Amino acid sequence: MIRVLLAEDQGMMRDALVLLLNLEEDLEVVAETDRGDDVVPRALETRPDVAVVDIELPGRSGLDVITDLHQRLPACRVLIVTTFGRPGYVRRAMDAGAAGFLVKDSPGHELAAAIRRVLAGERVIDPELATTALAVGPNPLTERELEVLAAADDGATAADIAKLLSLSENTVRNYLSGIIQKTGARNRIEAIQKARRNGWL
Repeated sequence: MIRVLLAEDQGMMRDALVLLLNLEEDLEVVAETDRGDDVVPRALETRPDVAVVDIELPGRSGLDVITDLHQRLPACRVLIVTTFGRPGYVRRAMDAGAAGFLVKDSPGHELAAAIRRVLAGERVIDPELATTALAVGPNPLTERELEVLAAADDGATAADIAKLLSLSENTVRNYLSGIIQKTGARNRIEAIQKARRNGWL
């Protein structure tokens, strides 16, 4: 029997997935949670073979959970299942150690098949997403540039960002200029939109 942990914050979706997976003769959902910060404790408690994790979770992002799960419970394979099929998310998930990445509009039978495949050591990625991720290419921004861009997301001024990140205003302006150039955007609003659309932020 393949033991599965399910992390999904939408109650109806979580209940439907539990029912769907438990219908499979060789699958059993041994734990479920609606919070990202609860995934690792529940996994350590129940020792699942595969953790099916959403990206957008309260408490902690599913992308952040992957690394901890990989370190604390190396035998547990992580399969990301999300509404957000952004190329950058695929790359970040795989770089963090996820074994698979599916979008929620995939047919139901594909989830059960993907769980079996990742447990067998395969990597499973939605084909359309894989193609898009290759076309978009890697994230061109550094961690610091991403911090500056995230701080700019709510319309903050260079002074606001400088204060928040303990930088000078000139340094912030230089970062923003570099970000705009690297992303091929016309301004920082467009850079933010592009970074979000590609899953870099």
